[in-house]
Amino acid sequence: MLKWITLAPLVGAILNGFLGKRLGERFVSIVAPASVFVSFVLAALSFSGLLSKTPDADGVRRVTEVWFTWLNVGTFRADFGYLVDPLSGIYILFITFVGFLIHVYATGYMKGDPGFYRFFTYLNLFMFMMLTLVLADNLLLLFVGWEGVGLCSYLLIGYYIKKKEAGDAAKKAFIANRVGDLSYSVGLFLIFATFGSISFVAKGDVASFLSQASTTTTVAAFTFTLIALLLFGGATGKSAQIPLFVWLPDAMAGPTPVSALIHAATMVTAGVYLIARCSAVVVKSPTAMLVIALIGAATAIFAASIGLAQNDIKKVLAYSTVSQLGYMFLACGVGAFGAAIFHVMTHAFFKALLFLGSGSVIHGMHHEQDMRYMGNLKKYMKVTWVTMMIGWLAISGFPLLSGFFSKDEILWKTYSTEVFPAGTGTLLWFVAALTALMTAIYMTRMMVMTFWGEERYDGSPEIHGHGHDDHGHGHDDHGSHGHGHHGHFTPHESPLSMVLPLVILAALSVAGGWVGIPAAMGGSNHFEHFLEPSLAHAQPAAAHGAADAHGATGATTAAAASHGAATHDTSLELGLTGVSVILGFLGIAIGWFIFKKNPLKDMPDVLENKWYVDEVYEDAIINPIENTSRNVLWKIVDVKWIDGYVNALAGSFGALAGILRTTQTGFARSYAAVILAGAVVVIGYFISVLAR
Repeated sequence: MLKWITLAPLVGAILNGFLGKRLGERFVSIVAPASVFVSFVLAALSFSGLLSKTPDADGVRRVTEVWFTWLNVGTFRADFGYLVDPLSGIYILFITFVGFLIHVYATGYMKGDPGFYRFFTYLNLFMFMMLTLVLADNLLLLFVGWEGVGLCSYLLIGYYIKKKEAGDAAKKAFIANRVGDLSYSVGLFLIFATFGSISFVAKGDVASFLSQASTTTTVAAFTFTLIALLLFGGATGKSAQIPLFVWLPDAMAGPTPVSALIHAATMVTAGVYLIARCSAVVVKSPTAMLVIALIGAATAIFAASIGLAQNDIKKVLAYSTVSQLGYMFLACGVGAFGAAIFHVMTHAFFKALLFLGSGSVIHGMHHEQDMRYMGNLKKYMKVTWVTMMIGWLAISGFPLLSGFFSKDEILWKTYSTEVFPAGTGTLLWFVAALTALMTAIYMTRMMVMTFWGEERYDGSPEIHGHGHDDHGHGHDDHGSHGHGHHGHFTPHESPLSMVLPLVILAALSVAGGWVGIPAAMGGSNHFEHFLEPSLAHAQPAAAHGAADAHGATGATTAAAASHGAATHDTSLELGLTGVSVILGFLGIAIGWFIFKKNPLKDMPDVLENKWYVDEVYEDAIINPIENTSRNVLWKIVDVKWIDGYVNALAGSFGALAGILRTTQTGFARSYAAVILAGAVVVIGYFISVLAR
């Protein structure tokens, strides 16, 4: 059954690719969503089977399925095998369900597009690759899915092949991900060299590298640190963390359903999945965990600051995604892997909702994306407005909505962490709390500029005189530039195929977090308890000092790694929850009162220009590489050295040929004379030999 979870969308991709152009949009509109729905049904059945499965010896419920042995050389073995445990089980459920909703939405959004069949071929292929990544039972097969989603991302970001902006964004995403992928591949090699296995489960006589990492006392702490940092390097590329985050905002050049599926709910969370899956290795290195936590926190607040000043509605959501991913890595860094995955799931609901809602706005505004040319859309797009309000409140941490529970869990686990020395958790909590405040502000700004205030799409000079975003005048999501149709048009609500997924995602954004209500609020956090057996537990900082200086510590029990969860002061947790609620309301209030009064308020140039990171990369990395390639590798190494050597060799043969050419006179008597001279030389040689 597991292999068909992945193969169903692959079949859809093949059918759409070969038959879609001939059979038309109706055929593609049925096959593409249906194939993903089949995957969802099979995923739900597999998850149900997992719940009834008896736990293995290590207490983890697992369902494995080996399709075939892919590589088996010496002690190295990599199967085309699949694994469903609590971690991958959660992932396949929300990937397939949210993916199905986005496919349905896209049938309406992309209607009439000349490349309709091509778009859904890519989208189905992406689903196949993402599910392969999540279900893989070893690091090498996971890497196949990892590279596959990178390829599909390139194809989908650059879908509008006539737009230079889309092509540049696709190349930027591809190159940034290749940098991270190099780090991943080196980490994979080091894992096999260290443990003799790359499998997540035992294969024959070879234990999984995760179980070996949990129990070994002979592997040097430096090795664990290096492996963890190499894997995290791969994650920074795929999940858009500092320094490789720059590709994701530019990826908004692709169609909006792509932004919702790939850059909100699935691909960008692959890095979080990798770190959680390999948590048994990560927790062995306090250094690596600190690096992950610091980069996650820095990315969260850095991206949030940029989101405050963006005018393209999709760019606001893009930087919001980068920021929320930072939250997830912060949770991983403090050892709260369960909280990170909890936020992955709730984020998939409310961020997919917000992206699809933005697409509905763009569709209703005749492909306008610049919020400075919107306003009062609640009058014309009531369903989109109400559903996006739910997404806005969820991401802002409004009490009892899904984002509230997952974000609050991360904040609490960060504050109460015992993985780092005293005070570190408090500092990280402060950064995360400030990020939460900024999130509420910029999301409120987006909603106010879009749905409230005066209508600013009448083409009036005073509105159009405002500064432009980095697209000049914004861009048409369907490939043409410009501000859409200003002056004489009325915004309209999107068709049912687009608004129905919004309603379903809005419901999930409300109730999706209820499975993780913490004990301090009267719940039992079923979600985290379900995940706990498949995730490793980090040791308190005090235990690190007792570790052998020449090796990593031994296995850590859940009780020793609870970060004080069992003994913490409930009143303190509730107090911090109260602080986060206040910050959320304060952010909403600040955003409302500032931008309701002046929605076109100028923001600092440094934020509007994204802290000039792209310019710094251009000057510090890209231009030196280009100049070195052009002036050294091309003009000197290639032209002067390589071409010079080849040309000199050819010239020497040419000179020799010129000398030999003089013997070819074209006169028969000259050739006869040469033959006679040769005969005389040969005869003379033999006479001299016989005379000796």
